[in-house]
Amino acid sequence: MEALGVVMALVALFGVALLVMAVVGTVKAAKAVAAKVDRHSANAQRAMENAALKAKSFAKPGEQGRIAALRLSLRTSLDSTRQVLQAGLPQDGQLTDALQLLARLDSHAGELDTELRMLEREPMSSRVTAKLPELRERAERITHSADSLRWAAQDRIRRFADDELARLGKECQDEAGALRHWTPADPGGSAADRAAETPAAGTDSPGTAASSAEEPADRRKGLGSGRPSSAEELLGLAAEPLSRLADRLRKPNPAGPNRS
Repeated sequence: MEALGVVMALVALFGVALLVMAVVGTVKAAKAVAAKVDRHSANAQRAMENAALKAKSFAKPGEQGRIAALRLSLRTSLDSTRQVLQAGLPQDGQLTDALQLLARLDSHAGELDTELRMLEREPMSSRVTAKLPELRERAERITHSADSLRWAAQDRIRRFADDELARLGKECQDEAGALRHWTPADPGGSAADRAAETPAAGTDSPGTAASSAEEPADRRKGLGSGRPSSAEELLGLAAEPLSRLADRLRKPNPAGPNRS
């Protein structure tokens, strides 16, 4: 019985844990959906306000139209800068500081937009004329600061893209050069290698040269050659002049002729 009670308690605890997890998940999902809806509704409301300001800037003449155009340019500058910084933040973490500065500019722009909206409802045209130059100067300062952040972020993103493209081009050139160093597919070797291994026509091989060196001198000079030897070469008289040979034959023999 005690073991059964322990098992039931564990099952109950497990069921309570599942129920708590389901409730927490439902609450988180509801908050995420609500935040998404709020974000989309805020964007839609801002888009509607921008469209209304654009229409006022064209439709209403005088100070009212200039105030609407000033509010529209202020919103457009801040929104464009925010989009550029948020788009480049995943690739460049240093844009976080720029986003923080933009948030501070956005707070000043919100205060200025409130003053401009109040000035639109001002019935005294003299006060509108007196306050508008000051508010326009503040709006231009905020707009210039936001534009500077956007231009710097765009230049930074472009520079990183150019550097990456240059590195990619260098790697592609190196790979192309490596691909051009191919090995011939002929297993027997190239024609130049076969020509180098084959002896040239008209040249003697080392064995032929050695056998020619070992031939007897007399065979190279006389009997073994293709040319027939003369009588003078056979008697060893080729080196003696014929005149000396004739003188020696004419010389008388002191012993006299041999008689039988």
